[in-house]
Amino acid sequence: MEIKNVIFDFGGVLLDWNPRYLYNDVFNDKEKMEYFLEHICSSTWNAQMDKGVPFKDAVARLQEQYPEYKEEIALYETGWPKMLKGEIADGIDIFNKVKESGRFKIYGLTNWSAETFPVAFSRYRFLDDFEGIVVSGEEEMIKPEKGIYHTLLERYHLKPQECVFIDDSLANVNMANSLGIHAVHCVDFKLVRAQLSNLLKLDL
Repeated sequence: MEIKNVIFDFGGVLLDWNPRYLYNDVFNDKEKMEYFLEHICSSTWNAQMDKGVPFKDAVARLQEQYPEYKEEIALYETGWPKMLKGEIADGIDIFNKVKESGRFKIYGLTNWSAETFPVAFSRYRFLDDFEGIVVSGEEEMIKPEKGIYHTLLERYHLKPQECVFIDDSLANVNMANSLGIHAVHCVDFKLVRAQLSNLLKLDL
């Protein structure tokens, strides 16, 4: 069946987000920074906010657990905008070519806090060009949970077999595939271009 819809993940595909952009200036020791981001303000902890837990609640609980890192943990909220470095050139180039072809509707499916997503939305004008965006923090579900994919499909009346999804997480890609959505794992943009060119019949 012909592909009619292209669904983009944001972080790691279109936008360069990494807490190290903030904490490189906070820690003088890279090993200490990596320990902090692996064991304290970890990706698992961050996923709470992506799933709708308010920053102030998640931060307060973590500060109680690790009082010696109270200031560094607080910065995860107050310094968050510094974690968002900018657009990923290859991803944006693909996005623009898909958009300019005029053949596809474009959607977003992102794991992102409802509190911080407005920062990105106000900063990057290309986000206005989406037909629709599903933000995990607003839905209180995160990828790769099945429900958030169904939310996107049902809200915008999409047929899985008419969609292609690009994400940098293999777990998210595998879930999309299991639901009948064509999915591309974004780890190498050269491969992404080749796979999408084949699926979309479009020169990328």
